[in-house]
Amino acid sequence: MPKIFKADLHIHTCLSPCCDLEMSPRSIAAQAKKKELQILGICDHNSAENVPAVMKAASRFQIQVIPGIEVTSQEEVHILALFADLDSAFALQDIIYGHLPGENDEAAFGMQVVVDENGDVLGFNKRLLIGASTIDLEGVVVRIHALGGIAIASHIDREGFSLIGQLGFVPDNLGLDALEISPRVSFQTARERFRPREPLTTSSDAHFLRDIGQSYTSFSLEEATLGEIKKALLNQDGRRILN
Repeated sequence: MPKIFKADLHIHTCLSPCCDLEMSPRSIAAQAKKKELQILGICDHNSAENVPAVMKAASRFQIQVIPGIEVTSQEEVHILALFADLDSAFALQDIIYGHLPGENDEAAFGMQVVVDENGDVLGFNKRLLIGASTIDLEGVVVRIHALGGIAIASHIDREGFSLIGQLGFVPDNLGLDALEISPRVSFQTARERFRPREPLTTSSDAHFLRDIGQSYTSFSLEEATLGEIKKALLNQDGRRILN
């Protein structure tokens, strides 16, 4: 029997240089519990290195974490890549790292902190995670799907780093699984404004603890898994988006 799950599928950690350093795994998990979220997507910029730590921290609160990455394409479009397992997320990370030029400037962009589940510092990522990869948009989506993931265009209502902001439209043949809207617009407004063919989701894109759960997607699912979310995006077998 399907149950209702509240999912915020776009949350950053202290690994993202634009993110507040308070975004440690344990703090994220505790805030998510306070907001009554059951599913989190951890999607740092061009990296999945802090996902295992958040998974461990969230397990104490019985919260399911979907491993993810927010990939920046060559066109500077942000795409959420969500996976059923860590191995697939790290496989995409390896591909991105091979196509990610530059080195981070902490003074200009901020620190990129790799931590354990308790927030203890394990190291600092020196890659330019805030930058664009050299993989084009179509190549990003193809690689996500080849690894069994789902591809969601991030915050399409924003001017910066969004599919519509950068290209002005959603390409017909891109094969996206969904489009994400930010907390700034409602589902009704987004449907009227963009008239999407793809399903719509909404997430917080949280960079600060107070923003976690500010926007979330309600799914009708049998269990908190990526496979079930895929079915909901396709409106299959009674699984669906409830927003």
